[in-house]
Amino acid sequence: MALKVHICAVGRLRSGPERDLLDDYLTRFDRTGRALGLGPVTVHEVEDRKNGGMSAEAPLLQGVIPKGAVICALDERGKLMSSPEFADMLGGWRDEGRGDVAFVIGGADGIDPSLRAQVDAKLSFGKMVWPHMLARVMLSEQLYRAASILAGAPYHRV
Repeated sequence: MALKVHICAVGRLRSGPERDLLDDYLTRFDRTGRALGLGPVTVHEVEDRKNGGMSAEAPLLQGVIPKGAVICALDERGKLMSSPEFADMLGGWRDEGRGDVAFVIGGADGIDPSLRAQVDAKLSFGKMVWPHMLARVMLSEQLYRAASILAGAPYHRV
């Protein structure tokens, strides 16, 4: 059974360099991951038009997370991992037969505590705060890198 990947994010990513990078890495991930039982990736974008902040965004995010999915929040308080550790985590979820993993990227204020309390894992890209558009690109690159590592491809150099 393949591990389907969902990127659940607050805000719309318009066309431009970030979108181009995101699409490129997700295409690479889908291509590399398919044979490994990883993917496809679906991007779910939610938008709170009333600017209610985290508490308004949480139910919108919960609405796009598949039932029973492993939930991994991108959070500066999360775990710092090397790329091989991230690949092992992804491969582990696949090997456990989990059908879906949802990577959750909050809005400007982060992820509401009510949603954060439900997550299975928290991943950090460092102590710095990143714009959600760049967080998506960095996540998509790490997904591709993880698939390359699991495939034994030369993309990731130790």
